[in-house]
Amino acid sequence: MILRQILRLSSLFHSAVSVHLRRNIGLSAIVFNKTKELDPVQKLFLDKIREYNTKSKQAGGPVDAGPDFQKDMNESLARLQRAYGEGDLTKFPEFKFE
Repeated sequence: MILRQILRLSSLFHSAVSVHLRRNIGLSAIVFNKTKELDPVQKLFLDKIREYNTKSKQAGGPVDAGPDFQKDMNESLARLQRAYGEGDLTKFPEFKFE
């Protein structure tokens, strides 16, 4: 009887430890993948994303957006304000739970 309970507890302990180890191994694989050398296509993709990020910070908005883009955006915002009322539509809404 005691042996059965010990075996049952050991199997529960084994399953809990194995789940924990699988999670840690999965996370460590992601961390080690970031440190090794990237594929040339991945590197090019990340370089372009970083370049766009610096350009958008300098421009303060979308990069290479002409007057047509700004006109379309203003029309869309006006249409949404007519449909949903007042407020700043470019800002994430604030929720208050009481």
